[in-house]
Amino acid sequence: MCIFCKIIAGEIPSSKVYEDDKILAFNDIEPQAPVHVIIIPKEHITSANAITPENSGVIAHIFETIPKIAKDLGIFDSGYRVVNNCGADGGQTVEHIHFHLTGGRQFGWPAG
Repeated sequence: MCIFCKIIAGEIPSSKVYEDDKILAFNDIEPQAPVHVIIIPKEHITSANAITPENSGVIAHIFETIPKIAKDLGIFDSGYRVVNNCGADGGQTVEHIHFHLTGGRQFGWPAG
């Protein structure tokens, strides 16, 4: 069982900011911005490469819920970044698809 599945199961504590029947969002333990939340589906999907017609609904639900989470965290109006890392070269360190919602500061481009 991966670390995110253990967090979903309650085996590892997290600082939850949002939860429903499909997804969980919690504060990152190593934040890269004043607001840094990890958003995960409760269904184990390894990466963006594993999105299928059968599981894509939960990914759509994540993106439908992101603005609500951003409002709750006070970053909706000022702006925020949503990042997904896919695979080792893409910087993915946990093999459970997740999205980083960051805000509270300006971000440059390229990403950094």
